Amino acid sequence: MTEILLVGIGGAIGAIFRHLAGKITFEGVFPVATFLVNLLGCVLIGFVAAIALKRGVSSHFLLLLKTGFLGGFTTFSTFSLEAVMLFQNKHYFEGGMYIFLSGLFCLLGVILGQYLAFLIFKN
Repeated sequence: MTEILLVGIGGAIGAIFRHLAGKITFEGVFPVATFLVNLLGCVLIGFVAAIALKRGVSSHFLLLLKTGFLGGFTTFSTFSLEAVMLFQNKHYFEGGMYIFLSGLFCLLGVILGQYLAFLIFKN
């Protein structure tokens, strides 16, 4: 139960920060706020993962920060860490496929979701 609470608390805080970051406006059509959130999330998850590996960090702290906060802030950070870890562990084909398939199928998933919504809510 403690683990669930830690993930929930971290996720709620991360989601709040994500919402606040989305309120920052920039000129142009490029989604700067989302790009910066994803970049910051990747830097933070890389930092946390390295510290955990080098110094050892409690599993509860990792659940709160990695799974909870960064999961609520951006899931792109987890995807990026997993892809880097595949390459670091010399799983080059799997890493490349993970990146390619994630990009392709997630974009197709958005298109499918939109299509289904249009079918269901035609009017």
